[in-house]
This record gives sequence, C-alpha cells and structure tokens, in this order.
Amino acid sequence: MKVCIYGAGAIGAHIGVLMKQAGIDVSLISRGANLEAIKHNGLKLISTVDGHDVEWVARMPVTANPADLGPQDYVIIALKSHQAWEAAEQMRPLLGPNTAVVTAQNGVPWWYFHGLDGRYADMQMESVDPQGRQWAAIGPDRAIGCTVYPAAEIIAPGVVRHTYGDRYNIGEPTKHITPRVTALAKAFDAAGLKCKVYDDIRNDIWLKLWGNLCFNPISALTHATLDVVATDPGTRMVARSMMEEAETLARKLGADFRVDIERRINGAASVGAHRTSMLQDLEKKRPLELDALLTSVQEMGRMVDVPTPAIDIVLALTQQMGRVAGVYPVFPEAVAAFGKLAAAH
Repeated sequence: MKVCIYGAGAIGAHIGVLMKQAGIDVSLISRGANLEAIKHNGLKLISTVDGHDVEWVARMPVTANPADLGPQDYVIIALKSHQAWEAAEQMRPLLGPNTAVVTAQNGVPWWYFHGLDGRYADMQMESVDPQGRQWAAIGPDRAIGCTVYPAAEIIAPGVVRHTYGDRYNIGEPTKHITPRVTALAKAFDAAGLKCKVYDDIRNDIWLKLWGNLCFNPISALTHATLDVVATDPGTRMVARSMMEEAETLARKLGADFRVDIERRINGAASVGAHRTSMLQDLEKKRPLELDALLTSVQEMGRMVDVPTPAIDIVLALTQQMGRVAGVYPVFPEAVAAFGKLAAAH
C-alpha cells in the first residue's frame, strides 16, 4: 500500500509518522522550512503517553512536487480546506486509475452531496469548492470522508507535538462499505490509531462540525477558551442557537445525531481551557478556516430553505473581524459568488 500524506503539518505528521512506524510505504508533500527540516532531520512526533513524552522520528520521501512521487493507492489530504482547494490541480500526478483521496479536514467537504439521492444529488457548493475546482481535478468518485479528532501542533519545522486523541473515522460518500475503505481502516489500526468505518460518514462529520461551527467563531470573536465559551450563559446560549439551526437543516438533508445538544456542549466544556484552532489562527495571523465551518452551513440552509439567523449573525461578525485582521476572505471567488446568492434571498 502506497500512501501519500498531502500536507506534513500537525495532523499529517501524526498520521504519517505512525503509519511509517507500522511499516506502511508513506511519502509526504510539504513546503518551506518544514520541507527542509524533514529532508535533513526526518519528521519528529512528540506524544504524551501515560504522562510521559514519547518521541518518534521517521524518515520517508518528502517533496514539494507531487510529480516526484507518482501514483498512490491513497492520498490523505491533511491541509485546511482552503489550502486543499488551492492544491487540487497539483495533486494530479499522485492520482492513478484507482487512487482514493481521503479528505481529512474539518467542516463540510466539497463532495458532500455526491452519493445522495433525490433533488440534492451531486450538488456542488461554492463556499467550499469555488468554481468546482476539486470536483473537476480530483473527482467525487475518489473521495473518502475522514473526521479528525486528535489535537496536535507544529512546534518547530519538522517537529509536531501531539497532545491528545487518536481517532480518525472514515466512510464512503456512497454509504457503502468498500474494500478500499476497509483496507484504509486496517492501515490506521496498524499504526495504533483508532478508526471506525461508518456507513454514512456524514453523521460523524456533522457531530464534529456541530461544535466547530459555533465554538470556533465565538472563541475567535471573544478570545475565550473552550471551557468559557461552553459554560458562560451568554455564549452557551449563542452556541446552542447555532447548533439548533444546524441540526434542523442537517436532518432535512437526512443526517442523524447520536448525541443531543446539551451533551455535545458539555463535552466541549470538559476539554478545559483549550484555545480553538480558529482562535490560534487569528492570534498567529493565519487565514481563518471560516468557509468550510460556517459559510458552508449557511449555504446549505439556503439550499433547503431553513432560516439560520444566529449562524448568519455570528458569521457576519467573524467575517468582518477577519477582514479587519487581514485573515479573511480565504476564498474571494466564493465570497463574490455567494454574495449574489445572498442578495437573491
């Protein structure tokens, strides 16, 4: 099995190092200082196990040019959604006739409506795939969904600290349990990573997104940690309103939730004083991953005629905050196109 990790950042390193340790043929796509550090020193993963730091250093092929590696069995995209959109056409040398592409990002994936029946079948979303770039360059038939639960961060070029979590859930957009998704789950398991195959991965995507769509922007707007956002009466009320709207539209699209809102919010509170990824990006002046987490949900609400007033307000405030800070828009094409759609409503 040949696996290319596209994006050797925090999550890419976590998967790549542990798969390499398990004897899987892994290669990496990286760039800049991270690329040079991995070339010279290997990729280091520091993980806390039973209260002690454990370090692994893995050496594997790494390049900025996908043409150096050739076709793969699996390409695991460990980039943020806007980065994956930018890189879609560059991935083509990695794609053979049977290559599967695993979308290991937060938020609504670009292939979401592929494999669904009815009026929404194969609809494309401007908020996460402007101009259908990924749909055309990769193709929805290749896609395997992946929900990412570990937390990790780059602490130096070529060095990643993993703080908690080891679960990656996967599933086919078509809702079938296929040989390729079963083989991928075995590869995750061999690497010591927990991996459950879902017949409908969209339910798990919504469960993860349910928290991200409210906790991330609220924390970025207020600079509060997750425990505060989830327990302060005011911000908890806003989060709950956003989650209720998202649940209504998700269920209208056929999704199901295996926990209720109170349990989901309480679970977030129990994580403690965690700075969400959007707050970290804002503080470090990195582009905000707002479209996949929130603009996409607003777009879906308009598709299915479900009002999203709380989501609309928080999104507008976060977008403006991001513009003032110079970290939004990420997808100018999507903003232009979606602005026309908003005006029509």
